[in-house]
Amino acid sequence: MDVTSYRTIADDAWGEVEDRGSRFLCRLARTGSEDQARSIVEEQRRAHHDARHTCSAFILGPDGRTERSNDDGEPAGTAGTPMLDVLRGSGYRDVTAVVTRWFGGTLLGAGGLVRAYGDAVRAALDDAQPLERRLVEEHTLLVDHADAGRVEHELRASGIDVTGTDYAARVTLHLAVPAGGNEHLAAVVAAATSGEGATRPGLQRWVDVG
Repeated sequence: MDVTSYRTIADDAWGEVEDRGSRFLCRLARTGSEDQARSIVEEQRRAHHDARHTCSAFILGPDGRTERSNDDGEPAGTAGTPMLDVLRGSGYRDVTAVVTRWFGGTLLGAGGLVRAYGDAVRAALDDAQPLERRLVEEHTLLVDHADAGRVEHELRASGIDVTGTDYAARVTLHLAVPAGGNEHLAAVVAAATSGEGATRPGLQRWVDVG
């Protein structure tokens, strides 16, 4: 089934935990590509060059198909993997978690590391503001100047998003509807134009909602 909406985060979120002197600082960032995700990781590495480890995990794409994690020198599976597991459980997409660790002098063991890295991401998730992204389809509708104001009002009143208006020999209304909402759009347009109007479909794009 095609994905038509998903959740991400509105802005950076932060979380921090400590365990036996070691400090774990997590930055959670919205990222739309692998290059952007890796840039966030390097940004944190440069910002905290005195830290022992900069571990990371990210999930990208509306369907979460792209997943990566990195232990950055911690024992295999004790940092990036638990971080990725927490991200999976959150349901967020297009998100990168970077946990910076300052070593406190006491070894935590594999179990302690898994818990600390996971808890740091959970703390950042608690700070995160959810944001929905929705796939919309763009359409254009040509109407006469005399009818443009009334038609636009009726479209808006029926829940159709009018994203712009161009004036020439006739008026072009730019419309956006959720993917799969073409039947509703057609019915609203038919009612507003007495059956004389028809939209021309355009591209699909993702938009932030709320």
